[in-house]
Amino acid sequence: EFVGLCLLSLDVLLSAEVSGLPGGDRLDCVKASDQCLKEQSCSTKYRTLRQCVAGKESNFSRATGLEAKDECKSAMEALKQKSLYNCRCKRGMKKEKNCLRIYWSMYQSLQGNDLLEDSPYEPVNSRLSDIFRLAPIVSVEPVLSKGNNCLDAAKACNLNDTCKRFRSAYITPCTSSTSNEICNKRKCHKALRLFFDKVPPKHSYGMLFCSCRDVACTERRRQTIVPVCSYEDREKPNCLNLQESCKKNYICRSRLADFFTNCQPESRSVSSCLKENYADCLLAYSGLIGTVMTPNYIDSNSLSVAPWCDCSNSGNDIDECLKFLNFFQDNTCLKNAIQAFGNGTDVNVWQPILPVQTTTATTTTASRLKNTGSETTNNEIPTHNDSPACANLQVRE
Repeated sequence: EFVGLCLLSLDVLLSAEVSGLPGGDRLDCVKASDQCLKEQSCSTKYRTLRQCVAGKESNFSRATGLEAKDECKSAMEALKQKSLYNCRCKRGMKKEKNCLRIYWSMYQSLQGNDLLEDSPYEPVNSRLSDIFRLAPIVSVEPVLSKGNNCLDAAKACNLNDTCKRFRSAYITPCTSSTSNEICNKRKCHKALRLFFDKVPPKHSYGMLFCSCRDVACTERRRQTIVPVCSYEDREKPNCLNLQESCKKNYICRSRLADFFTNCQPESRSVSSCLKENYADCLLAYSGLIGTVMTPNYIDSNSLSVAPWCDCSNSGNDIDECLKFLNFFQDNTCLKNAIQAFGNGTDVNVWQPILPVQTTTATTTTASRLKNTGSETTNNEIPTHNDSPACANLQVRE
């Protein structure tokens, strides 16, 4: 049975973790590292791997390159049997940066394609309907709404102590003073990360993904993350250069990998998302805000977003650069997720009500699609749920 689990897709393994299946319990990387260092065999292999990643020539010289590669491979194979290999981090955790440093020391030299890096964060597997149930600012009949939803979201934030406190905390460092045209971007980004890490999604999402029908509303939505300071700069860097800059920072690289993982488009899926989960995509997107990769809406006429970069001066890397930029600008998964939140709709999954059983976590995406109906109400963007247990919650409302 354990061998079978190992052969399942990553999507199934992540579901298994949440459902508590055997093998699904993962330590955070800080605890896993401490545990490994107390065990001699694990500690020796871990230190070897870290030297491989760092490329210390004192230990692995060019003369013994082949031998060094074998030793590195041997160390990784040995660590695959340890909890350190499957460790993950939680966004906003107390020792997040240290946790991510440990994670990337395991993986940063082992993943080739930047767009396919696995997320170092523990999956949340939440649903938008959970947020909608608690958010009074989302209109029940969005089509009939004539107000400014983004203004309503800002007012709702001010009525919530946590939201108001963290919003006030980022406004000051993100605003240029009259004597200085340039704000403190580092402090601004840190405050913004705290805002999106600490404020409940029903409030932070309300300000970031509010639906709009006029320019006044869309401009307020664009200004939510104070683009003059946190987003724009005097010159636009090349997107690949910005990506390299991001990868040098553990938090930025992790948030970007999380975005690539959870907002990966898939044209054959019902929702246009490979992971079939709008909530996880929006969480990953919001996690980018407050990093050098901070994205924003391109204009007030669409839901297209982009980081502050372009593909000029890309030379022979133009295709790679455009692929990276288009993952933001033309991402149907992200656009559908934003629209779903703005419309106040989540996904209805027409499945029979089943008891909560851990075995449901092993259902593959293909078989879920086969058993899922496409019926939706008029305002809904069709998708489906990752777990029948979640669907049950919605059916019972």
